[in-house]
Amino acid sequence: MAAEELAERLGRRLGMHEGEAEQQRRHEAEQGPGSAPGPAPAPGALPPGSPAGRAGGSEGSPGGGRRLFSPAAEFREFSRRQLRDMERLFRQYDAGRDGFIDLMELKLMMEKLGAPQTHIGLKNMIKEVDEDLDSKLSFREFLLIFRKAAAGELQEDSGLHALARLSEIDVSTEGVKGAKSFFEAKAQAMTEASRFEEEIRAEQEEKKKQAEELKQRKAAFKELQSAFAQ
Repeated sequence: MAAEELAERLGRRLGMHEGEAEQQRRHEAEQGPGSAPGPAPAPGALPPGSPAGRAGGSEGSPGGGRRLFSPAAEFREFSRRQLRDMERLFRQYDAGRDGFIDLMELKLMMEKLGAPQTHIGLKNMIKEVDEDLDSKLSFREFLLIFRKAAAGELQEDSGLHALARLSEIDVSTEGVKGAKSFFEAKAQAMTEASRFEEEIRAEQEEKKKQAEELKQRKAAFKELQSAFAQ
């Protein structure tokens, strides 16, 4: 019995050595003749260049995804309704549907708003909020226009001031940065948070009301069907 157990152990060990030798031969064959021998891949390692091996790019690396942007989180001075109005305006003039307003789209926008600008004027408008220097407006940079307008940082004769004024979006409420003291800023921040919560509650109540009305309409329709079936 002991002899059979010993033979079984030796057989397993021999199989392991043969497997490692086969793995080493495959590795050398992949490197090709004349190349310097390299370490054999560890068991279970991903082959270099495989799709799974290439999928581990870090965020922000070339070819990686863009950083997520939350308007409500970054632009707390504006209400949800104001942000929706700004987004609607941005989408209206983003003719290319690429998430940007370029110089020609901005030109059309200013003409539609009744404040046409020169070519130099349009370039200066973009330049004032173009943080990534790509010569076009992202939605975040578009929101910066209204932040600057609310804070009184735009010159009255500038194209950006005309854009903010003629867009019919009320941005008169200043954010926390416009408060005169720390205590005013803190109180204003609390007010903004309360207003934000009130808007969410109002939206939820509206959805609940619509769901209840739909339920009642369905019940009335079923009663009508039953009446006809009799």
